[in-house]
Amino acid sequence: MELRAFVVEDNVSIRDSLVEALSELAGVVTCGVAGTEKAAIAWLADAGNQWDIAIIDLILEPGGSGFGVLAACRNRKPEQKVVVLTGAANPEVRRRCEALGSDGVFDKSMETDALIEYCLALAQTART
Repeated sequence: MELRAFVVEDNVSIRDSLVEALSELAGVVTCGVAGTEKAAIAWLADAGNQWDIAIIDLILEPGGSGFGVLAACRNRKPEQKVVVLTGAANPEVRRRCEALGSDGVFDKSMETDALIEYCLALAQTART
């Protein structure tokens, strides 16, 4: 079984690089992307969209935030994972993300490899 990711990132070049890295390094299939809080919440609320992990940036296009997307994921299926990939991963942000139900928080500048490893482990678990 392939791991299906939904990526929420407003910077197109970062989003494209992440999608490529997920595919090449972890075998993750990107099933959808969004650049705004509103678009992400709408996509995640559509029962027809199947996903295993949502990777969410906190700073989105004007008027939106990844915190709102995290809050919208609270009622997800237990096997669905939600992680944050942000450039603002200080201790307070990490606590706030965890309080909103995040399964992990990764710093864009230092922990992208850790996110890839997390996805690899998740894919391995899904296959067994």
